[in-house]
Amino acid sequence: MNWFINGEILETKAGLLGDGGKMWLKCLEKVSGNSCKIHHHYYQYIGSKRIRKTWWRKLLVAWIVGWIAVSLWIFWYMSSQAFEKRKETLASMCDERARMLQDQFNVSMNHVQAMSILISTFHHGKNPSAIDQRTFAKYTERTAFERPLTSGVAYAVRVLHSEREQFEKQQGWTIKRMDSFEQNPVHKDDNAPEALEPSPIQEEYAPVIFAQDTVAHVVSLDMLSGTEDRENVLLARASGKGVLTAPFRLLKTNRLGVILTFAVYKTEFPSNATPNERIQATDGYLGGIFDIESLVEKLLQQLASKQTILVNVYDTTNLSHPISMYGSNVSDDGLEHVSPLNFGDPFRKHEMHCRFKQKPPWPWLAITTSIGILVIALLIGHIFHATINRIAKVEDDYHWMMELKKRAEAADVAKSQFLATVSHEIRTPMNGVLGMLHMLMDTDLDATQQDYVRTAQDSGKALVSLINEVLDQAKIESGKIELEAVQFDLRAIMDDVLALFSGKAHEKGVELAVYVSDGVPEMLIGDPGRFRQIIINLMGNSIKFTKRGHIFLTVHLVEEVMDSIDVETESSSWNTLSGLPVADRRRSWAGFKTFSPEISSHTLLPSSSDLVNLMVSVEDTGEGIPLEAQSRVFTPFMQVDPSISRKYGGTGIGLSISKCLVDLMNGEIGFVSIPDIGSTFTFTAEFSSSCSNSNDSKNQKQRIKSQYNKTPSEFQGMTALVVDPKPVRANVSRYQIQRLGVHVELVSDLNQGLSSISNENRVVKMVFVEQEVWDKDSIMSALFVNNLKKIESGVSPKLFLLGNSLSSSRTNTATSDVYTLSVITKPLKASMLAASLQRAMGENKGNPRNGEHPSLSLRNLLDGRKILIVDDNKVNLIVAAAALKKYGAEVVSADSGEEAIKLLKSPHQFDACFMDIQMPEMDGFEATRRIRDMESNGHIPILAMTADVIQATYEECKRCGMDGYVSKPFEAEQLYQEVSRFLQPTSNANL
Repeated sequence: MNWFINGEILETKAGLLGDGGKMWLKCLEKVSGNSCKIHHHYYQYIGSKRIRKTWWRKLLVAWIVGWIAVSLWIFWYMSSQAFEKRKETLASMCDERARMLQDQFNVSMNHVQAMSILISTFHHGKNPSAIDQRTFAKYTERTAFERPLTSGVAYAVRVLHSEREQFEKQQGWTIKRMDSFEQNPVHKDDNAPEALEPSPIQEEYAPVIFAQDTVAHVVSLDMLSGTEDRENVLLARASGKGVLTAPFRLLKTNRLGVILTFAVYKTEFPSNATPNERIQATDGYLGGIFDIESLVEKLLQQLASKQTILVNVYDTTNLSHPISMYGSNVSDDGLEHVSPLNFGDPFRKHEMHCRFKQKPPWPWLAITTSIGILVIALLIGHIFHATINRIAKVEDDYHWMMELKKRAEAADVAKSQFLATVSHEIRTPMNGVLGMLHMLMDTDLDATQQDYVRTAQDSGKALVSLINEVLDQAKIESGKIELEAVQFDLRAIMDDVLALFSGKAHEKGVELAVYVSDGVPEMLIGDPGRFRQIIINLMGNSIKFTKRGHIFLTVHLVEEVMDSIDVETESSSWNTLSGLPVADRRRSWAGFKTFSPEISSHTLLPSSSDLVNLMVSVEDTGEGIPLEAQSRVFTPFMQVDPSISRKYGGTGIGLSISKCLVDLMNGEIGFVSIPDIGSTFTFTAEFSSSCSNSNDSKNQKQRIKSQYNKTPSEFQGMTALVVDPKPVRANVSRYQIQRLGVHVELVSDLNQGLSSISNENRVVKMVFVEQEVWDKDSIMSALFVNNLKKIESGVSPKLFLLGNSLSSSRTNTATSDVYTLSVITKPLKASMLAASLQRAMGENKGNPRNGEHPSLSLRNLLDGRKILIVDDNKVNLIVAAAALKKYGAEVVSADSGEEAIKLLKSPHQFDACFMDIQMPEMDGFEATRRIRDMESNGHIPILAMTADVIQATYEECKRCGMDGYVSKPFEAEQLYQEVSRFLQPTSNANL
């Protein structure tokens, strides 16, 4: 309503309506404000309650009726305003005409009075008279323009009865009777005075002796013999003023007119004479004849708007019987205005009545305004009505949606329970299958049998991986996936990823490498499992579709990329890991909001100094993604081609899950792909830096360091030389070697390497030569070895070859008979480099089986420990017991929660308990609660052991008092991470 009340539309209408319109607008504003208050009170007091429709209908009807009344009042008010304006216009026009008529009449009257003085001076004041009929006629004819309203002027002399006979002889005619002339009027061309009767005998006579030619027929007529004229003459000489007669029909013309009579006095007449003195001093009477109809017609012709109104002139001396002097009594409009007329006669009253000639126009402004206001009011009523109906509908929809929400929540709970059950029922037998296969591998098998077992293990792990992906997708769709916030070592995760895919990379002959920028913090806080899952999904796709070249995983800070620090983004063949062309990775993050100019400044300055924004890229030289399929890369269960799943396998949900996880990490993901060239996937993720000084944080950090043992102290401060012509590959080698605390220098060929080694200012302890350089020129390689033996600075540096596959892990005996070469197979990892350097430099501390570092051995933690395993499935009990006994643990099995409670009653000798969750009669949750309730001396670690990987299950484990979570089947890494939180390495650990 504010736009309507305060807008220019109503301001314009207010100007048209005047003060009354402004009052109406204030009323409208008040009513509108009250309507808004009603709307507000609806929400304040009624809220979501249902309102009876009948009550609102009554209110709507009252609203409509009220505004109809208001619109009618507006119409009446504006119509009355228009009527008043029309009335004022008529009054103005009528007063103007009355004033003009009165002014012109006064001018003629003054001239007639002046003529009376002229006659008194030149006729009665001269002897003999200077005026005769002829002279008077010519003079009045020539001065007629000064009397525009008179039709004629005549002079009657006063004659006493005693003077009549002498006067008639002198004039040569008999004084005629006026009333006989009125009864038998003389026509215009008639002139027969002898036909008139003589004036009867009376005390005095007033015969006309001088007359203007237009009224010459009145000569010899006795003005005192006419009734109307006699009264006029007698009143004029007694008052000394001009006196008008009542309207009458003029002689000959038969038109309405009046006669203005002035008395002519003697020249010695005093100005303050009494009426009797005036009568005695009278010599005659001068009369001016006024044709009223002609007079008014001439006046109206002078006005441009003469046709607009009708004019009537009345003699209202007798109010009961007014005499019409001009105009018609017929009118189509009842509106009339009366203007008084003052012709100088105090004894007679005259009025001008004016009326409009045409009917008043329709009051369109009033009609349109009232209708407009009514339409607006009806629209407002409609809006209110629609709003109430909408509110009622929204309330109904709300209740319906709440019902649907309850159903959806119930369905979601059922879905979660179904997924948990399916997960448990599938993973439980798979746990038994994989566990038994693992146990089978520890027995004496021939090569064929081992191949069969490995194939079965791979198939089982693929099935478990598929189950995990489907469950992750279900959790993402339900919005129940959550991220952890724990401390982890990012570089260690990269090493794990390398170890996971190194076997497949060797099989395909694809070079695999990882590079982490020095700016990336050593420790981060976030969800390492989900971060690892994203990288594994991307790396898995690269391994799957890459047959030659390389796969390159890089990690940088977002700030480094934005500041254009050396990130190896050029796509030239020389500056890539394998020398093959790659897709320009800069295009993979071209659409990131982080790099948009509008928010880049805010991204560079995080809201918290603890935030770390990482950018991870996976670059490969594989088949690439067809252009038509790139738009659906992140769509769940979508493959580039149906034949892809048959040829390479996979469900097509890995990238979809990765995108959702990246979103949860407040990051973005993108890619660039060129068919037959390769693809580059890049994503960003937000973590926190490990800056806490708490004891728990320090202990955890120390435990992670000791777990991975990244930088053995025996290599600190040493200098190494890397010979590699490719800068990217050389930087990767330098990154991995520097993690051992070794200073690294890069050269592009063996000649430069000899020059660098010969420098006496530093001692090179080890030389790493790329296999490609070593095999390229055998003569140069032999010369390089011989020169190494001739170095006089002390012990010759150790020589290592960096090979791309196990087939290159050989000693080149052709180069030297006495010099030993050590081959390190890529991909390079800090732990593998440390072990190789220790063996080559005579400091071998053991050869861990399967590449497992001694510090990671579970035997240090589990040897001699007494552990209780609780599971209702006998196969799972056998598998779990065998897995733990493998690491030296003493295992006791229980097949129910009740039995576990009995075994854990104080006092007991158990160091830890692995408890299954889903068991009959008493599940693991209830058993754990009862164990916690009866604990008195010490706290035994209880780890959930289940095939259920639903987040809700993990939360329930925490609530019931469990200390950790181990999914089935057991994985050495996860088992170690959980156990290491509660158990310390034993002193009698034996590898």
